[in-house]
Amino acid sequence: MSSSKTVRKLEVVSPVPADIDIANSVEPLHISEIAKDLNLTPNHYDLYGKYKAKVLLSVLDELQGSKDGYYVVVGGITPTPLGEGKSTTTVGLCQALGAFLDKKVVTCLRQPSQGPTFGIKGGAAGGGYSQVIPMDEFNLHLTGDIHAITAANNLLAAAIDTRIFHESTQSDKALFNRLCPPNKEGKRSFSDVMFRRLKKLGISKTNPDDLTPEEVNKFARLDIDPESITWRRVMDINDRFLRKITIGQGPEEKGMVRETGFDISVASEIMAVLALTTSLSDMRERLGKMVVGISKRGDPVTADDLGLGGALTVLMKDAIHPTLMQTLEGTPVLVHAGPFANIAHGNSSIVADKIALKLVGPGGFVVTEAGFGADIGTEKFMNIKCRYSGLTPQCAIVVATIRALKMHGGGPAVVAGKPLDHAYLSENVDLVEAGCVNMARHISNTKAYGVNVVVAINKFSTDTEAELNAVKNAALAAGAFDAVICTHHAHGGKGAVDLAIAVQKACENVSQPLKFLYPLEHGIKEKIEAIAKSYGASGVEYSEQAEKQIEMYSKQGFSQLPICMAKTQYSFSDNAAAKGAPSGFILPIRDVRASIGAGFIYPLVGTMSTMPGLPTRPCFYDIDLDTATGKVIGLS
Repeated sequence: MSSSKTVRKLEVVSPVPADIDIANSVEPLHISEIAKDLNLTPNHYDLYGKYKAKVLLSVLDELQGSKDGYYVVVGGITPTPLGEGKSTTTVGLCQALGAFLDKKVVTCLRQPSQGPTFGIKGGAAGGGYSQVIPMDEFNLHLTGDIHAITAANNLLAAAIDTRIFHESTQSDKALFNRLCPPNKEGKRSFSDVMFRRLKKLGISKTNPDDLTPEEVNKFARLDIDPESITWRRVMDINDRFLRKITIGQGPEEKGMVRETGFDISVASEIMAVLALTTSLSDMRERLGKMVVGISKRGDPVTADDLGLGGALTVLMKDAIHPTLMQTLEGTPVLVHAGPFANIAHGNSSIVADKIALKLVGPGGFVVTEAGFGADIGTEKFMNIKCRYSGLTPQCAIVVATIRALKMHGGGPAVVAGKPLDHAYLSENVDLVEAGCVNMARHISNTKAYGVNVVVAINKFSTDTEAELNAVKNAALAAGAFDAVICTHHAHGGKGAVDLAIAVQKACENVSQPLKFLYPLEHGIKEKIEAIAKSYGASGVEYSEQAEKQIEMYSKQGFSQLPICMAKTQYSFSDNAAAKGAPSGFILPIRDVRASIGAGFIYPLVGTMSTMPGLPTRPCFYDIDLDTATGKVIGLS
């Protein structure tokens, strides 16, 4: 058996203890043991302490000729604000495949942001007896990838404002002389990154002294319109007071005051680039192509125009390698990237999935998770991530809970931090059946991509047999390949064995090719409307601003990019309160923006916050360090 060395038997306790207590009760194996199980040698990874390692991209080159394993994506029904356990299901399924069914398996997860960890949500390592360990390292700094993104993002932000400042105080000649200073022999030269700008401007000269005054002006003066700057600063902490700030107030900035703001680090386009890149050279191109604003002539201004693409790649050179960790039962996990699931595409990285598929090989399994409900996460996984990766999933899981289905059937509001209403704690089959319309639409939408859909019913202690059977029957009636009741939170991999068997059958019986929701050559509006139709909308309404942006991006040659809808995760529609499976509504597009480096256009449906705020009682009240043992306590 491939994983016999690392399978760890869990001693399950009931009732289920706190996540951090379970995580701390298990001594993780040295990460080199997990690596060895995947046939990785010390040349293939860099150790980050005892329990984490960066798997190097060179593994992909070495295994280029070998065949891939099965590829499984985990999505969900439209969730309550409490979340329905997608990460827990992803981990539990992998523990079942590896520790109970003797399959080679790798779990691919996003890296959590420290914002939610210290804010309202808590960590994202799974839960109960289906977790990634060490949980504290997973949820905090990990291997520093998010810090690298923060540094790169803010270097670019500083470069934008500095360039505007210098251009405002210098003539073309002075600017050019400083950009291309003579060396000791009095000779000038362009740096490598400058040739990218020259090529964009159609200037083929290689000697700075040969440029005409007009060419000097075009080359040296980016002439960024301050009103058009879309690039904001970031930090990986929830801080509502930084959503809107004023910069340039120092006396040396000569009155160059500008309103801007901070986003949370995981909302940075650099995070989306990391998740969608396929190689180091591809990442270099994507980082350089990121558009930060528009010149007064109407041309997009990129990171490479600012001379920064190479420096950004240097800051990101270690972050491109996925981090190897382990589950409670000793199965391997690759943690990599964590793009915002509203603004960006909410999936872990392409490179982690590609490496994992080669490592498990034919008959092995790679299980990856897509953010939020399937209308957001799975849709973006298929239409954006699979397009750039060229990978085809065989099975898509839809995680459902009785709690969420009751909410969709008309149950009272579920609010994080408040006790659940009695309706969610006692049997009500009618409420469950009424809510199954939400699950049914997720099943039919996901099936349309050509994959087999397995519904994982994540069982809570208050769920009754009649309720669980109602969900099972509704899922099969809606066209699911199978629907399985899971107890992995309480029992670890053992509680997801039936799910693992169903997933294996679904993968072995896939009969259709991958189908996308829209062709890339369609216009921006056609693509938006195809997605809106999958939500149940009867039409789309564009604001004046959205119309203007669509026209501009089309003119600039960006209309062939995929669409990444920025929409509430709490409803198929734009209205978070519209539960179930609303239809016949008009989807309003408030604005349209672009992440050109990452490679998508993102329409804003309603208002999206890219910087969360802290609640009155944040999670940090419970987080502390046991100074006697050095162990973190209180993480949830």
